[in-house]
Amino acid sequence: MSRRTTKVISSVITVVLLVGVWWLQSRGGDDTADPERATESPSATATPRASATPTAAASRDEDGIPYVDLADLPPEAAETVDLIDAGGPFPYPGKDGSTFGNFEGVLPDRPRGYYAEYTVETPGLDHRGARRIIAGDEGELYWTEDHYESFERIRR
Repeated sequence: MSRRTTKVISSVITVVLLVGVWWLQSRGGDDTADPERATESPSATATPRASATPTAAASRDEDGIPYVDLADLPPEAAETVDLIDAGGPFPYPGKDGSTFGNFEGVLPDRPRGYYAEYTVETPGLDHRGARRIIAGDEGELYWTEDHYESFERIRR
């Protein structure tokens, strides 16, 4: 192989690797890329929610994840929990009920397919937004308002 051919092959491999890393990072916790994620305000994720009671925020489950009472979440979260309990219909077919990969590793490590994700609508947005409820196969529910950066376990 000529020196030029080796350089071209090396350049192509480098570009493919960079694109692959970018693609994996852009996927977040979804099994499919979520273009709405890029439109969310990062400053909103750093603001703690003041609606949770101090006792709910202070107690944690066996995996160290803080509890939050369902009544302390936005009303749209309770609506989503009702839809989960009823088996749908969900506002985002094809997304709601899809496998949550837990790629961030914030939730307890479970086999692939254990968790499913559901959209919690945000009033005023024309896309899915950042709010989700993640449901485990054993009935546990987790709330995230910052697109998988942090979670609280929902206590009913």
